[in-house]
Amino acid sequence: MEMNQTWNQYVVKKGNKSIVLEKIIESSPISRADIAQQTGLNKGTVSSLVSELLDEQLIYESGPGESSGGRRPVMLLFNQVAGYSIGIDLGVNYLLGILVDLQGNIVTETKINYNQLTYQEIESKLFEVVDQLTASAPPSPYGIVGIGVGVPGTVNNHGEVMLAPNLGWKNVHLKSILERKYDIPITIVNEANAGAYGEKRFGAGLKYDNIVYISAGIGIGVGLILDGKLYTGSQGFSGELGHMTIQVDGKKCRCGNEGCWELYASEQALLNQAKELGLTDGKECQLDDLIELAKDGDKQAIELFQKVGDYLGVGINNVINIFNPEQIVIGNQLAATKEWILDPLNERITINTLWYQQNGIDIHFSKLGIYPAALGVSALSSENFLNVDLEKKAIEV
Repeated sequence: MEMNQTWNQYVVKKGNKSIVLEKIIESSPISRADIAQQTGLNKGTVSSLVSELLDEQLIYESGPGESSGGRRPVMLLFNQVAGYSIGIDLGVNYLLGILVDLQGNIVTETKINYNQLTYQEIESKLFEVVDQLTASAPPSPYGIVGIGVGVPGTVNNHGEVMLAPNLGWKNVHLKSILERKYDIPITIVNEANAGAYGEKRFGAGLKYDNIVYISAGIGIGVGLILDGKLYTGSQGFSGELGHMTIQVDGKKCRCGNEGCWELYASEQALLNQAKELGLTDGKECQLDDLIELAKDGDKQAIELFQKVGDYLGVGINNVINIFNPEQIVIGNQLAATKEWILDPLNERITINTLWYQQNGIDIHFSKLGIYPAALGVSALSSENFLNVDLEKKAIEV
């Protein structure tokens, strides 16, 4: 009885049509009768809402399914190519754009590498990538349903980039800029939050409800999935743990603080130290160059990775003590250095983390390569369009 009451309250809050679409997305192919049985909605309501969804081309019918006696039912499937969304991972030194269908399958992608560009130059490249992806979209009933952008900085709930120190941005109204240009729904979120959501929906976090995603690139960002939901804080500012102090009276950070975690455990920290050691003969140092050196057995390169792994462990220890997560996922550029950073990272956690916190924590590296943030923010755009919540629900029916 209590379960039915809770489910009925959920149905009222959610909206019947959204519930039906969500069930079809989740269980496709599914019959009308099974939708009614699994949602608690009456058959007439389900039939009426299914007709609307068919008219809207968000679902389609296939041939009869398995029969449990009597006439075989017509099955309903989600039309994942009814529209497409664009997901952009706007990095400090790269811009990755993907075009995905409504199920998150990548149709087209494009990546641009750059270095120390002005806001105007990055904006121009952003428009170029969006235009290119839009032009590549297959014909569909709804076309491009939304654009999502993950930004390495603090983003408020209105899509304004308050501060992105590694880009040199402050108070950039990115959402309204893109809305004016494209006149479609825009979603702007912190890149680490987008990455956390990407891992939860498509990657290493599928089976976990309390996840801390560490985006270790030029800087460090942290995204949080708490109780199965993306947590962004009251104003959208959560996860700025790359700027927590791990070294008192340490190096000065571009954010204004001293001794920030990202000054010691990021891709930029690695590149700075490699340059000081002259590992690349005065050439502009890239992460790929250091990875090649380490693969060839270069002791200095390997020691640099190990040192960064140790510092990553210092910060992760703090994260574990604060959030008591089930899973830590390390993503972005440093995920490619797992071979050298994992052991020192684990050693640091074993030494520093409270003994009772160490049980039940899984530390994984992203399985999505360069895509977590772009996939996460494109999924948020698609869900905004569909008005469904594809995150794990608290109530399983």
